[in-house]
Amino acid sequence: MSEFSERFNLARYLLEQNLALRAEKVAVRSRRRSLRYREIDVESAKVQRLLEDLDLRPEQRVLLVLPDVAEFVTAWLGVLKAGAVFAMVNPRLPEDDYRYYLDYSRAPVAFVGEGTLPAFVRAAKGARFLEHVVLVEDGTLEESADLAQEARGLLKVWPLSAALHKYHETIAATSPAGQPFDTHRDDVAGWLFTSGTSGKPKAAIHFHQDFAFNIERYCKQVLNIRDSDVTMAVSKLFFGYATGTNLMFPFACGASTALFPERSTPEALVENAREFHPTVLAAVPTTLNGVLQLRDDVVGDAFSRLRMVISAGEALPAALQKSFEQRFQVEILDGIGSAEMFHIYISNYPKEVRSGSLGRLVPGYECRIVGPTGEDAPPGEVGTLWIKGGSTALGYFLDRDKSRATFHGDTAITGDLFRRDAEGWFYYEGRADDMLKVGGIFVSPREVEECLLQHPAVRECCVVGREDSAGLVTPFAYVVVHSGFKAGVPLCAELQAHVKSLLAAYKFPRAIEFLDALPRNDRGKIARAELRDRQRARGERSRSTSVIEEKAIS
Repeated sequence: MSEFSERFNLARYLLEQNLALRAEKVAVRSRRRSLRYREIDVESAKVQRLLEDLDLRPEQRVLLVLPDVAEFVTAWLGVLKAGAVFAMVNPRLPEDDYRYYLDYSRAPVAFVGEGTLPAFVRAAKGARFLEHVVLVEDGTLEESADLAQEARGLLKVWPLSAALHKYHETIAATSPAGQPFDTHRDDVAGWLFTSGTSGKPKAAIHFHQDFAFNIERYCKQVLNIRDSDVTMAVSKLFFGYATGTNLMFPFACGASTALFPERSTPEALVENAREFHPTVLAAVPTTLNGVLQLRDDVVGDAFSRLRMVISAGEALPAALQKSFEQRFQVEILDGIGSAEMFHIYISNYPKEVRSGSLGRLVPGYECRIVGPTGEDAPPGEVGTLWIKGGSTALGYFLDRDKSRATFHGDTAITGDLFRRDAEGWFYYEGRADDMLKVGGIFVSPREVEECLLQHPAVRECCVVGREDSAGLVTPFAYVVVHSGFKAGVPLCAELQAHVKSLLAAYKFPRAIEFLDALPRNDRGKIARAELRDRQRARGERSRSTSVIEEKAIS
């Protein structure tokens, strides 16, 4: 039986206690605009009324294509109050991607930031379902004079049949709605898009109570977010990881969130952290690694008030974790979650961090580690993770076959390979479809990557399979080196010898390609599939001079 009442709305769950206890507290902090809980409640009720006036029906989707600004929060809450369904999209995509999301979501209303407007409008020409565009003046046009000129031209001569509404003008002239729509706990609240590592992203469909289930377990029982906390995230709010850690979690606990719309470069993160002094930082390993490359005088006291760093989205190398914790004297809680489960379900706990491990189950979640023939793998053996909990998605929109393959009631088959020790600690071994079979023996790319990262020259890397001239699979490494190291044949030989000295000889990368940076998807994850495709496109032997083949190493 559900712990939440039958009539349940996620927006009310996040706001009501704050309105009673801390209505005048600043909930959203940003350079351009900060808002108190009371102001957020009023403005989101005006968004609700706006959507009702636009004849939006409960359960219809609303596309949010916004940077991390205060209006993202009020629009997102207003969608929930209207009983509609949020679908959040990266505001820095090419027009073809927006064309896909418009057609796939069938959203009649879209909230669009002014910096996104040109690409979005080009994509929206001929869109079948879009009826209204709400333009949020978010200040991002300052990034590009050309972009600003194109956006101003569009506003002078609006080219779409969908009606244009300017957010601030419309909200100023709109009265707040009375009460949120009377949603059921099992009404659909939002879509969380998969990372799209193979094919186009699909929407995992979540009910109102799904989000609250994880908040009550992970946010309150593991992280123990306090009302005195200020949260900040590297990932942007359109990504479920940040929607949780930097919107839902602080609101559920009466804390404050700090938002900044620009890209989360290490420099931008430090600059904003210096201004807002977060106590909880939700990060990804790539950015943490970038911060470590900055000089002490650049970082200053930006992270002096941190009491906790959360890491997810990609593997956290043990060496990186140790270096960051020693330099900044703060724990990193590594964990894993997914769009299918909303948020993190396996995590390290404060003051109980085990480096190299993703931690233990979050309260309220159950799991199996399933071997190749369907049996439960014994402790120490690798298998596929099956995770069960009250935040499991209903399924994927417009993909019945994939839904049936992934979801079994409240259980999701993740495709992630794990081993669990006898004490209940979990260790990530990679994706099932990433495993390489070399000489008839399975090799985990993650293991080879961890080994390479122990070498002082390696800043980041990715290991994929590559067919040799005989059609046999061998490990191939893409490597980004630290400044001060020279990519070339000598370093290649050194890295190969390094791996051979620490791992079984058959696991070493037979060839290495040095890159300036690894490609990433719009969630910030390494685009492993893109790197695999890059190998296939080359054929049996690469002619690229940047690829260095195996040398005679005994």
